[in-house]
Amino acid sequence: MTDNTCLDFMLRMARASGKIALNLIADSKPSLKPDKSVLTEADTQISFFIRKSLKNFLATKEHLLIDEEDAKNMDYFNQPFLESHRYIWVIDPIDGTIQFANRMPLFGISIGLIKDLKPWLGVVYFPYLGELFYCDGHTSYFVTNAFTKNQKREILFSIDQRVTSQSIFLLHDNFFEEYGWDYSVCPVMISSCAVVDLCWPTIGRGCGSVFKAHLWDFAGAWPICQSAGLNFRSLEKGEILDRLDIRFFKQKGTVPWKLKENYILSSKRNFKFLKSKIKRVKF
Repeated sequence: MTDNTCLDFMLRMARASGKIALNLIADSKPSLKPDKSVLTEADTQISFFIRKSLKNFLATKEHLLIDEEDAKNMDYFNQPFLESHRYIWVIDPIDGTIQFANRMPLFGISIGLIKDLKPWLGVVYFPYLGELFYCDGHTSYFVTNAFTKNQKREILFSIDQRVTSQSIFLLHDNFFEEYGWDYSVCPVMISSCAVVDLCWPTIGRGCGSVFKAHLWDFAGAWPICQSAGLNFRSLEKGEILDRLDIRFFKQKGTVPWKLKENYILSSKRNFKFLKSKIKRVKF
């Protein structure tokens, strides 16, 4: 199985999934899952479509799928079991579901392929914006007017954006429950969409982000960020998240596959500076 074969397949799935999302955004039929997160008809249909598309891959012992909408995804929370599969597909049918349910443009489709427990290929597609980010295993790309005759592709080179008062720092939804931010550095933005927080800094739309997400929230963006010179570093210890290991995730609770710690996505140079501007809040 080659890089190009898998990547082409992932891009086709993302394009078709985008069409499903756009067809359903006007009537998303939102509901609540047991963990109180939002579920829409698009989540369900895209999940079914991708699972069906991967049927031949998943029929082999080398491949595994971890899907946000799979009620059994916690059954795979076992390191020896993960290590027994060379390829692990991880999908988030709709990331930014609340925005999607409210007909807002900041939502994306995330497809990641982990190889030998390391991030390998990734595709993140924003169908409403017509923007696409992807990594071919070596190089990452940003595409505007994606999947049209007017699409324009550019290589994502390693980025080390200097933090100034004109920068934007992206935060996850629950950041202010634990931390405070020094606004004298730069303003912040809460997009409520993990793939926005992770992909936008790779093209300079933000100097980085703080996230504490589920595996499917970042698997597609993971290799894209890495090839753009941005790593996930633990806010507390500075350790880089560079492989799939269940030790990094919560093992109990109603929300599976969620990281234990907060991470900063940034260049190596900016990590210490951004960390110094985050203060833990005492209640």
